[in-house]
Amino acid sequence: MSKLSQEKMMKIDKNPDVIEKYFEDRVGLGTSFDLDVRKLVILKKKVHLYTVNGLCDSIIITQILKELQKLNDTEKTTSKLYELIENRISNSSVQPAKTMDEMVDQVLSGLMAVVVEGADRALIVDVRNYPGRQPEEPDTEKVVRGSRDGYVENIVVNTALTRRRIRDERLRFEIMQTGERSKTDIAIGYIKGVANPRLVHTIRKELKAIDIDGITMADKTIEEYLMKQGYNPYPLVRYTERADVGSIHLLEGHVLIYIDTSPSIMITPTTLFHHVQHAEEYRQSPAVGTFVRWTRFLGIWASIFLLPLWFLFVMDPTLLPDQLDFIGPNEQSHIPLLLQLLIADLGVEFMRIAAIHTPTPLSTAMGLIAAVLIGEIAVNVGLFQAEVILYVSIVAIGTFSTPSYELSVANKMVRMLLLICVALFKAPGFIIGCTLYIIFLAQSKPLGAPYLWPLLPFNPKGLFNILLRRPVPGAVLRPSVVRPQDRFRQPPKP
Repeated sequence: MSKLSQEKMMKIDKNPDVIEKYFEDRVGLGTSFDLDVRKLVILKKKVHLYTVNGLCDSIIITQILKELQKLNDTEKTTSKLYELIENRISNSSVQPAKTMDEMVDQVLSGLMAVVVEGADRALIVDVRNYPGRQPEEPDTEKVVRGSRDGYVENIVVNTALTRRRIRDERLRFEIMQTGERSKTDIAIGYIKGVANPRLVHTIRKELKAIDIDGITMADKTIEEYLMKQGYNPYPLVRYTERADVGSIHLLEGHVLIYIDTSPSIMITPTTLFHHVQHAEEYRQSPAVGTFVRWTRFLGIWASIFLLPLWFLFVMDPTLLPDQLDFIGPNEQSHIPLLLQLLIADLGVEFMRIAAIHTPTPLSTAMGLIAAVLIGEIAVNVGLFQAEVILYVSIVAIGTFSTPSYELSVANKMVRMLLLICVALFKAPGFIIGCTLYIIFLAQSKPLGAPYLWPLLPFNPKGLFNILLRRPVPGAVLRPSVVRPQDRFRQPPKP
């Protein structure tokens, strides 16, 4: 047995002084200012309480200390001090720990460990009070009408927000810890009897198999281990910070992954069309929701294909009908058109990155300066042609209308590759590039779900639900792509 395994199996010593020495040597007691031990003598026996400042609720700890100190006045000397303290601790969550590794992990997670002289077990009391913000509406998923609460960096709050919306006794949250050093809490959320058990088992198995020192980058690290994405730019899981969005996917049969310290919840499995939906569509009437959805689809289509198509028509004007022969620049430039398009497209990306890294009061002014002055001056000096600025701006608007940030960046990369294909081979390059793009998406199957479902493989009912925002009373079946155990959202009519 390795040294690390022996340490994990090390039992709790009956002498509190030995445990204190262990905390000093291995955990940093006395060196780290935030690690505390409170020593008491109760009924002539030593009792030590270990906590981490900043992660615990001091009011609850003070109340527990008062209850324990009363034992000296109300009880006589007893050999069952451990059981007596366990009964007197006024907390809803009190669990025993039998090994030193387990006790240390719980203390570093924000719980309190109570060590009693003569006992080979410690009491773990949940006194956690993690620092964090209150639930508020996510900046990237705003709606005109709807709830204003969203997930935060506290996994307990996030699961509670979900419980508030789904009060089903079959809702499950399985928690585990990942990371040899970070010990990050991860919870798998699903509805038993709805979610596919094989999917739950696969996700549970993959998460337990993660072997790394820490996942401080939280959800993205988990995604790379779970999906084995490699250099595929397209998102294979959907992120959301809205509790209502996460809850509706649970009801559809998806499995959610909650990661402590991350306000984003991972939804699995997902297809390409999951990333183009938005909560706003379901906060309006079906007709308005369908209109909003089609407008968004048009913006996403433009963000991928508009610029390569325009460039193709410029390269080969014979493809244009006579009514559209005005398309294309009227003046020649010393800079190749492909280079103009790539520079302008990258310039928009520069502005987006700069806006993220610029304080909010200054980002608006920075955007106006970049859009007006730089664009106008670039045209006047002959660096860009006016039509280049026009079409790049339309494409940028389509990019920003994409609900998923990861999807918008992936579409930008595909757009640049299509521009290069058109520059090299004109119309055949555009056709071959689009064909390879579709094949690339079609062969992706994250967690067994076809990425282009319901288009490939073709599912008419599923595609109808994608194209039209159906009224809720008419949406009887759950999406078949997740293979739910219970196919019906609503009881079938007799």
